[in-house]
Amino acid sequence: MNKGQNDELLFVPLGGAGEIGMNLNLYGLGRPGKEDWIMIDLGITFGDGTTPGVDVILPDPAFIAKRRDRLVGLLLTHAHEDHLGAVPYLWERLRCPIYATPFTAAVLRRKLSEVDLLRTTPITEVPLGGRFNVGPFDLELITLTHSIPEPNAVAIRTPLGTVLHTGDWKFDPDPVVGPTADEAALNHLGDDGVLALVGDSTNALVPGTTGSEGELLKTLTEIIKGGKARVAVACFASNVARLETIATAAAAGDRDVVVAGRSLKRFEAAARETGYLADVRPFIDEADAGTVPKDKMLVICTGSQGEPRAALSRIAAGNHPNIALETGDRIIFSSRVIPGNETSVSGLQNQLAQGGVEIFTWKDAPVHVSGHPARDELARMYTLTRPSVAVPVHGEARHLIEHARLARACQVPQTIFALNGTVVRLAPGEAAAIDTVPSGRLVLEGNRVVTANGEMIRGRVRALYNGTALITVAFNGKGGLAGKPQLTTIGLLDEGEEAIADDVISAVRTVVKKLGGTSDDEALREAVRLAVRRTFRMLLNKKPMTKVHLVRL
Repeated sequence: MNKGQNDELLFVPLGGAGEIGMNLNLYGLGRPGKEDWIMIDLGITFGDGTTPGVDVILPDPAFIAKRRDRLVGLLLTHAHEDHLGAVPYLWERLRCPIYATPFTAAVLRRKLSEVDLLRTTPITEVPLGGRFNVGPFDLELITLTHSIPEPNAVAIRTPLGTVLHTGDWKFDPDPVVGPTADEAALNHLGDDGVLALVGDSTNALVPGTTGSEGELLKTLTEIIKGGKARVAVACFASNVARLETIATAAAAGDRDVVVAGRSLKRFEAAARETGYLADVRPFIDEADAGTVPKDKMLVICTGSQGEPRAALSRIAAGNHPNIALETGDRIIFSSRVIPGNETSVSGLQNQLAQGGVEIFTWKDAPVHVSGHPARDELARMYTLTRPSVAVPVHGEARHLIEHARLARACQVPQTIFALNGTVVRLAPGEAAAIDTVPSGRLVLEGNRVVTANGEMIRGRVRALYNGTALITVAFNGKGGLAGKPQLTTIGLLDEGEEAIADDVISAVRTVVKKLGGTSDDEALREAVRLAVRRTFRMLLNKKPMTKVHLVRL
């Protein structure tokens, strides 16, 4: 493609910049307002106590959905949920072609089939190291290492310069599954000239290097061999290398591997379909766990983050139909605690400890390594690629700021701090943040996607902290009360507090009498609502969500 006289090269993060998770990155090329766009990743994050009843949170793609006629494609760097998990829920708003390497495509197909989108969603498989064109973008995948098969950086070549989007990565000399990082390709890219590196900031505060997956085998083998009864390992389902390491350690301890958790089965199937885990015996389904003696069983389960519906939480609560952990058993948490999950993980571990289960975490022994680059690895990436501009992403604000500081120390001439919604012009001229566009969050509520700041979620939060009051007031034909107002509360009154309810009803009676039989239902409803809230505030220092039901007989 020839460079247009007024063309610009833009970068716009709509998710994952200022937070860890929910990645959605856009690159635009063309005249202002007429750009072609390519999307890199479309992921989710998970709910916490601030979003009651919500498990899945998604980036709001409204900005690019309005421009979907100029969205030429979606490229997925790898198969982690925070990079592809939103595709089944948001693809119909975008309807663009999807590009992914074989393992990532296999995982995505299973997810799309669950929502009946597999037949209508165009997926193009791209080989590792593949180079191909999508619209005006010349794309090349560069193989890196991470805690999942086939992680890719993306070299985005344009007439205005080349951008390296790193995705999630690390430099692992012994990744167990898949090849080592293609440092030669990174160095070659640097020789040709890199305009900007848009990169992973997760471990920008961590000194040294992350460590290798291959280093875990010895420790895991020792802990598993030392178990006298059942041994369980909780890990991220997507970490196929960890699955192989655990399986190898289990074999060394003469144990059969049982998998518990739907996502584990999905990733195992995708891995075997694409040639991974080829030397690992098929795992035993959790439904058949009863056929394995306790001292011969190694359980790999989901739920290392304390997710209430995951296999490990059900096992710890004693309500898993096929697997139990009890006094004398061991559990290894082969994962880090994602920020925000500390309370749920601690509660889960306490529950297991109270049941007599011996617990091992990364604080006790080297049973986990991160999949993201620490500071020495970031420095090596900059040495290899030598970009003119660094744009840190995939991290909270403190991670982005520290990553930018490190990039400057690595002699990168310019750094850009860009949170979600920032429009960064990478070229022509000096890179700069030039504008902002709408960005936000959506939530998966049951089987529908709704805005995170809508009345439904905000109302649920208010009800969670302040309770709910429903007051029903019936009027006779003359405009007087037809009976005693009926008060129903949820999460507001405890047993034995009937006197408070009587005071609320008395306040409602007073308001109705004062209005003198008005026929203005809206004014009456609002007056009653305020009386209820005012009385609860006076008596309980609470402002409950209040609904008023008026009935005229």
